[in-house]
Amino acid sequence: MSPEFLDRFSRGNTICHRLPVRLKIVLTLAAILAAALIPISAWPVHGCLACVLFAAHSVAEIPVAYLVRRVGFVMPLVCGLAFAVPLGDGLANALPAAAAIAVRSVLSLLAGLWLVNVTPFDRLLAGLQRCGMPRGIAAMLAFMYRYTFVVFDELAKMRAARRARTFSSRGAWREWSAAAQLLGRLLIRSLDRAERIHSAMCARGWDGRIRALE
Repeated sequence: MSPEFLDRFSRGNTICHRLPVRLKIVLTLAAILAAALIPISAWPVHGCLACVLFAAHSVAEIPVAYLVRRVGFVMPLVCGLAFAVPLGDGLANALPAAAAIAVRSVLSLLAGLWLVNVTPFDRLLAGLQRCGMPRGIAAMLAFMYRYTFVVFDELAKMRAARRARTFSSRGAWREWSAAAQLLGRLLIRSLDRAERIHSAMCARGWDGRIRALE
């Protein structure tokens, strides 16, 4: 699995990439706060914020197709949340509340996508630590990023092994059952590997602090 799978555009050379890391973090947080605090009735302001975010992605040379895929990936969850939460207050206020949740979620997602695609993850993590992120959270994010590639590589090997041992087509139920068993084995292997890695790191003097070269 290539490192570009998660932040494939983060090592570009545009104006957005050359901005200081702290400034990019502040701009992203400002966009998220603006999306959350602006009333949904002020839809022209939300439209202007969306235009600014799309302009920032264009300057950073992030393709629109990439944004559409990422937004489409989370839209089922956003729509489910948008219509599930307001229904508790009755149907009269459900539509405006659902629209507010959906619009704010999409704008916040676009702001986050801009940040992770104009800043390499190691520099972003170092910048977040300088901004006051707790050391434990920084360590968890660093390990999550590093070993995501290991887990995906393990999954690819297991899928290749399963295809090599399957010579006939099976029904949909058997395919779902096989996929569930595959994910279960992957979870067990991931936990075993995590325990071995933790033991090895403790044996080498791990103190819970992420150290990176500038």
